[in-house]
Amino acid sequence: MDTLTSVSGTSGRPRIGIVGAGNIASLNANGYVADPRCDLVAVCDPVEGRAAAAAAAWGATRAFTDLDAMLADPGIDAVEVLTPTHLHRRHVLAAVAAGKHVSCQKPLANSVVDAREMAAAAESAGVILRVSECYRHYPPLERARQLIRDGAIGTPTHIRLRTVVGQTNSAFQAGLQADGYTWRLDANSPGGHLFDDMIHKYAVALWLVEADIVSVQAIVRRRDHFFEPCAAIFEYEDPGLLGTMEVSYAPAMWLRSSFYGADEFFEIQGDEGFLWVTRCTGEMLDLSPVVLYQGREHGQTTTTFSEVPSAWDLGFDRSASHFIDALVDGVPAEMSAEEAIKAMQLCFAVYQAGNGGSAVDPRTIADQVVPDGWPP
Repeated sequence: MDTLTSVSGTSGRPRIGIVGAGNIASLNANGYVADPRCDLVAVCDPVEGRAAAAAAAWGATRAFTDLDAMLADPGIDAVEVLTPTHLHRRHVLAAVAAGKHVSCQKPLANSVVDAREMAAAAESAGVILRVSECYRHYPPLERARQLIRDGAIGTPTHIRLRTVVGQTNSAFQAGLQADGYTWRLDANSPGGHLFDDMIHKYAVALWLVEADIVSVQAIVRRRDHFFEPCAAIFEYEDPGLLGTMEVSYAPAMWLRSSFYGADEFFEIQGDEGFLWVTRCTGEMLDLSPVVLYQGREHGQTTTTFSEVPSAWDLGFDRSASHFIDALVDGVPAEMSAEEAIKAMQLCFAVYQAGNGGSAVDPRTIADQVVPDGWPP
């Protein structure tokens, strides 16, 4: 993939435009504002006044209510697409056709077909298309992945991903606008919480050990329309490695969080020890963000990594900086469209397994799967 300098003829300092200034926009934009290697120059949002307000807050000089007008601006090299998922295909294809590099909010699209079309268009145009996956840039998960690669727990044998959704009184959650959620509750989305939020965890399940999942079994329920309690089993291509995913809904349980009323717990078991990542979205547990137990014959040790920064929004900041790495230095963009498609296929495999009660190979999912009873 060409770097920004050879594609755009600029001095190598990317000029970024934000497409969509809704609930999650500030989380994604702050990393670009803080990165001295780029300039956030424009914001686009169809809601009158929203783009102008965001542009003023982020120091951008231009605000648009029309995407085509923004994409016609030669002073923009790359865009961050933060619009609702059902609009990603149209917005990404338009940006690619305009010759812009693209970072797109997760999930990449509502179907594998659409995602593959978007990936092919970017490849043909010679521009970067990557998915902004904040969990893959969250420092405790990055540290856990490096410890696995370093052999700290020996050979991984089991991965457990646990998510709980409860209640919190954070200022962030109280300030969310309702119009940013209505499209998640109807046919504009192919599913509920397991599609919209758990896509992060599917991406982590594939990335922590860099191995494909070849079989999924799952039980999926629904609570309060959107939330989907779930228990799933993943079989990796390595027959010695299994994964489990648990999603719990606890509407009467309050937890500490500066963001959403949810938190995650990741456990990676190896044949010589195990790793815990004890938090992500929230700060539910009074534990170090990363804990390593090594149980070797001639010595057993527990190591805590309290120095690892663990604020959830750091994953967004680091994701933005990584996109600038890709634009300026030509490093491979994380997460690639192909990796994003695998995460989507895993999501749809969980739905299909839940619908039919039998094991599903995610690699066979060619379009989309909607859970039984959706939309509510």
